[in-house]
Amino acid sequence: MDMQPAPAPLVTDPRRRLILFFFLMTAMFMATLDNQIVSTALPTIVGEFGHLERFGWIGSAYLLALSAVMPLYGKLGDLFGRKYVMMTAIAIFTIGSAVCGLADSMNALIAARVLQGLGGGGIMVSIFAVNADLFEPRDRARYQSYSSLVLMASGAIGPVLGGTMSDLFGWRSIFLVNVPIGFIVLTGLAFMLPYRKPHRRPKIDYAGALLIALTTTSIVLATDSSELFGSLISPQSMGIVGFGAVCAVAWVFVERRAPEPIVPLQLFRNSTFSLLLVISVMGGAIAIGMVNYLALFLQTTTGLSPSAAGLLFILLTGGLVCGSLSAGRIISMTGRYKPFAIASLACSAIAFALMSQVHAGTPIAFIGAIMMLHGIGIGLAQQVPVIGVQNAAPARDVGAATGSVTLSRMGGASIAISIYGAIIASGLGKVGAPIPGVADIEQLTPKMMAALPEASRQAVADVYAAAFSPLFMTSCAIALIGLAAAMTLKPVQLPRTGETKRPQSAAAEAAE
Repeated sequence: MDMQPAPAPLVTDPRRRLILFFFLMTAMFMATLDNQIVSTALPTIVGEFGHLERFGWIGSAYLLALSAVMPLYGKLGDLFGRKYVMMTAIAIFTIGSAVCGLADSMNALIAARVLQGLGGGGIMVSIFAVNADLFEPRDRARYQSYSSLVLMASGAIGPVLGGTMSDLFGWRSIFLVNVPIGFIVLTGLAFMLPYRKPHRRPKIDYAGALLIALTTTSIVLATDSSELFGSLISPQSMGIVGFGAVCAVAWVFVERRAPEPIVPLQLFRNSTFSLLLVISVMGGAIAIGMVNYLALFLQTTTGLSPSAAGLLFILLTGGLVCGSLSAGRIISMTGRYKPFAIASLACSAIAFALMSQVHAGTPIAFIGAIMMLHGIGIGLAQQVPVIGVQNAAPARDVGAATGSVTLSRMGGASIAISIYGAIIASGLGKVGAPIPGVADIEQLTPKMMAALPEASRQAVADVYAAAFSPLFMTSCAIALIGLAAAMTLKPVQLPRTGETKRPQSAAAEAAE
């Protein structure tokens, strides 16, 4: 690749930049909070509309649409300018939220969730791409760390907020609250975000957009097939996997000939881009994909109540905050991100190796320390893939690169959740003698477990500990794959505005 100076920031006034960043974070909070906040309201929604068999589609419809459009929004931002593409995404999400709040049936709600997801995917990608326009590469590292805190905050308070709002104002309020927020953010961006017009004629790759949307939709459907179709290896699931594979191959052939491909294939010739995608996939698998399973592990193996288990997650979140903020500041000062990718995945690999040895009698303090180590690991490299690919890609393809890495993280999480579920189901299926007082171990709630006799409770904890051990070893292996990719990265140094890339970075890229 050619050596290019880092482009000047889109907005030079620091105060205006901070206000814009606040609007961007508000939009991100709104889009990421949505799936978390809905989870606790689902039983209420099903109680009103019925159709329990479509329960899973309320969440899946949003994720399907979100994943399908991520790469497309990144490319549209490159072609038409990010301001109006992002505002369109926020408008679609806001309209979708209003329609969700006014839905009069389960089918109408699911359709509205698809509309919401079509906007939410654009918000997620456009925010990181607009950040690339607002901040020089080194400052971007610091601000991206704040973005990761917003993501964690939405995950932490979403379920609580969803339950509280449903109780006080009804389930429709969790959707309708997005309407005034979306309007405020749209107004702020309209007046304060400058429009940077790209210097090229837009040519939309319709075939490539359709094929990548079908491929990503197939991945999400296949990974969710145990809930949607009853089994990971059901005929429907296998059909979806085959269809997705055909679409992926067709997409590669189409992109090689397209004048403006959705994801330019030459990006993959840069080893830095390809390795960061691998790190992003593995990071999504061990960070996002593991959260629910850690909660299940704590409640079944240690016998903690849901609220006590939630307190241990404060340690994980605290570690993440410390890791993310410190990494953002140090990357901003030094311009180097490779050491943080290595340290992050090493911490997580060690944490999961230790967790695989945890049994029913392990001290809670030791488990808490492991969770904090894993949190630090997640935080250290939370922003590395986005910063890295934005620096590695030419300025004209920053949006497409950002969309690819954002999608890869979600894809890693979806696939991992499916794999983890299969491992747990397999482990619980190997229970030998029946446990007194337990008819079906998979249906056991924490409250039911607390009411069991001591001997039965200990037997259940032992069964779950044995089932989780291979899951944590799998997570450790995933982290080690990511660690190998991180160690192979070239020692790139992020430039400051007006500087060209450092010699070792430029030479490395010229050799590719």
